[in-house]
Order: sequence, then structure tokens, then C-alpha cells
Amino acid sequence: MNKIETLSTIDNATYLQKKEIADFLFEHLDQYGDPHEDIMKCLDYALDQAVDKGGFVVMGRENGEIIGAVVVNKTGMSGYIPENILVYIAVNANQRGKGVGKKLMKTAIKMASGDIALHVEADNPAKILYEKLGFTNKYLEMRLKK
Repeated sequence: MNKIETLSTIDNATYLQKKEIADFLFEHLDQYGDPHEDIMKCLDYALDQAVDKGGFVVMGRENGEIIGAVVVNKTGMSGYIPENILVYIAVNANQRGKGVGKKLMKTAIKMASGDIALHVEADNPAKILYEKLGFTNKYLEMRLKK
């Protein structure tokens, strides 16, 4: 990885910057991904300057191309709900196993003010990385889809 870049609400990210990140995530999230328009909504939330929104993106680049990305949204809460939620992390398949995800996650952890929550499927290999970084499984998530 040549370099790590960050974007936050103060950077006034352009549509094209957000689209580049969304295109990367859409392609590399594999079976854990979401529709492209939902990824764009997440990026709009993370990089919007509105008071009730916020977050940041951490990207790894090699030869100008994104090889890994992490998106964190601020929740606007604390204590009873973590201040941040890691929404997306993806690493290009040909870069996996090289420590890219770990470097990006360590940067994201340093950038985050307060606790970070994430959702991970039990069979997702990234679960091992999260545990090594100190994430614990305290709850079983349940959702009501309406």
C-alpha cells in the first residue's frame, strides 16, 4: 500500500470522490455488500457537513487506485449506544492477507472519538481481524424489517 488517505466532513468531498469509494465498495464487499445507492447514502451521511451527521472514510491506495476502504458513521449518541458505527470495510481480493485491512482499521480506530460498534456475519473471515483489534461480541443483533 503506497499511502493511506482520509476524508471527513471538513474535506467537502465531491460526488466523484464519493462515487469512486462507492464503486470500490460495491465491487469488493462480495456477499456482504449492499446496493450501490445504499453505499452512496452511507457516504453522504459520513461526509455531510450537517450537524446531526458525520463520520469519515479511510482508504488505502496503491498506484492511485483504491485497494481498501473503511467507512465509519457517527451515531450522535454515547454511553448507551457507541459514538461510531463501522459501516463498511473492504479490501481488494488480490490485496487480502497483506495487512491492508488491519492498517486501515487501526487508522479508523485512532480517528474515531469514542466507542465503535460494527455488525459482522458469523462466517465473515474479517471477524478474526476485529477480535484481534479488541472488538468483542456482547450482544446478538436482532432486526425487525418493515
